[in-house]
Amino acid sequence: MSPRQDRRPVVTGIGVVAPNGVGTDAFWKSTREGISVLDHITREGCDHMPVRVAGEVRGFDPESLVEERYLVQTDRFTHFAMAAADMALADARIPSGDYGESPFAVGVVTAAGSGGGEFGQRELQRLWGQGSRYVGPYQSIAWFYAASTGQISIRGGFKGPCGVVASDEAGGLDALAHAARAIGRGTDAVVIGAAEAPLAPYSLVCQLGYRELSTSEDPERAYRPFTSAASGFVPAEGGAMLVVEEESAARRRGAAVRAVVAGHAATFTGASRWEESREGLAQAIRGALAEARCAPEEIDVVFADALGIPDADRAEALALADALGTHGRRVPVTAPKAGTGRAYCGAPVLDTAAAVLALQDGVVPPTPNVFDVCHELEVVTGRPRPAALRTALVLSRGLMGSNAALVLRHGANTR
Repeated sequence: MSPRQDRRPVVTGIGVVAPNGVGTDAFWKSTREGISVLDHITREGCDHMPVRVAGEVRGFDPESLVEERYLVQTDRFTHFAMAAADMALADARIPSGDYGESPFAVGVVTAAGSGGGEFGQRELQRLWGQGSRYVGPYQSIAWFYAASTGQISIRGGFKGPCGVVASDEAGGLDALAHAARAIGRGTDAVVIGAAEAPLAPYSLVCQLGYRELSTSEDPERAYRPFTSAASGFVPAEGGAMLVVEEESAARRRGAAVRAVVAGHAATFTGASRWEESREGLAQAIRGALAEARCAPEEIDVVFADALGIPDADRAEALALADALGTHGRRVPVTAPKAGTGRAYCGAPVLDTAAAVLALQDGVVPPTPNVFDVCHELEVVTGRPRPAALRTALVLSRGLMGSNAALVLRHGANTR
């Protein structure tokens, strides 16, 4: 069944659990001002790792946000997702389990890169240290990358189309595309997003094979994309959940339309082939623009992937020039994740949340810790930049080779 063109997907709710703030207001205040929260990793069992700096979520109390019966059967990454989903639903003014006439009108889609590493590590330690009788029954589901989708749908009573996207870090944007297509096929609303918790010892060890990971011990220098000092990225935990609705359904119930999900496209260019990602990312940008019926010069701001590897940063700058022409060298570019770290699948959803808020407030947030840009890009640094923003482009690439681009339009935009 092909999506109907008259069913336009719009963002009506945002929920955030991020290193720079729990809750949308705290996150946006920090992001807007370009505050960096990168710091030395404090998680138990990680002090001997070569990765020293990360973006940790602090001030998050799962017991006050998630019921005990769900806490005991889920990992930290699902705690983040459930809490963020509640915030997004509240922001969209949708009571949990109550959307119009039917619970089948609401679906859930999340993306995940790794799943519940902390929960899995704990249970495996019990298995080898104490025996199989000490392994809890939820080990079978808590580690699973689809756990957040399942728990959010069960807890909220949402029985519409549900799924999980496992397409590398760019899956955060691909999940939005799945939601938009579900809206086009008749679903009224989708709770969508991604949250990750990759800072447990087991999870961190699994990342050590990434040559793109920064091993700098200085939080101010560990992640500096688009600069001559770029030496990789730092990992982060957290993420965001959004409520995406069919526009007429949202307006009928009086919901505020924050932004329009206008276009998306994805490509694949292979693991760590950063020079080749130029062509793949440019093609994704062109595809997203075509779906959005958007001319290159209409893009007012770019939320960059900003990997922090010289070859990858160069490829991204060239991809923007290839896809947007000379406008690609003039359009404001920002990378808020330079101040929070890359939360894998959660990173592009956080960027999407920031892009929606930037469109609303008419301001481009700066890129933390970046001052000496060495590529032909108009990277916003230092202070937030006021601007008349109507259309935003969000980019993401995964370490295994996925590329994705998303076009958002201001909520007041008409067809």
